[in-house]
Amino acid sequence: MGGEARIQHSVRRLNMSPGYHEQLHHIVNEYISAGERWPATARDIAGWGIRKGLWEPQRSELIDIFADQLARAMREEYIIDPQGRHVRAKHAARIKQDGIQLVLWADIRTASRKHMEIAFQQRRQQIVGDCRQLKLDVDSYNDNKNSERPIQMIFDFSNDLIEADLAVSAAITEG
Repeated sequence: MGGEARIQHSVRRLNMSPGYHEQLHHIVNEYISAGERWPATARDIAGWGIRKGLWEPQRSELIDIFADQLARAMREEYIIDPQGRHVRAKHAARIKQDGIQLVLWADIRTASRKHMEIAFQQRRQQIVGDCRQLKLDVDSYNDNKNSERPIQMIFDFSNDLIEADLAVSAAITEG
């Protein structure tokens, strides 16, 4: 594969170009066409792509990679609140500042109410988007590939939330 086929990616965290995603899709399809193990993990495909010279990070992108790892770590940090609940410590809010879109992180123990309102609403919108996409995927599968009884999804989570709260309450009572 020639140098021009190598993907030199230059990604701005909040403005990843569609062309770059298409190039990544192409790498996945090449992986499948090469007869590699499928289904596969993203890590397997990435390792294969790097070994084949299809992708390499630019030096300037190491900060982006590190920032992604920091963001993942912040998303996974939990604390126990005064009521004994296991809650996320760090919360991200996407804002525009001087015409530039940023993702600012704050700690739930010290964040402003405004930051937390933005963070909670944006997380809720992510959940809605995930549910909408899940519905489209299920409907497509049922309409095009499923010869058996259709797979049903319920998108009212009220009972799930009540059951989860009851399970936590029962565990606290028993403990």
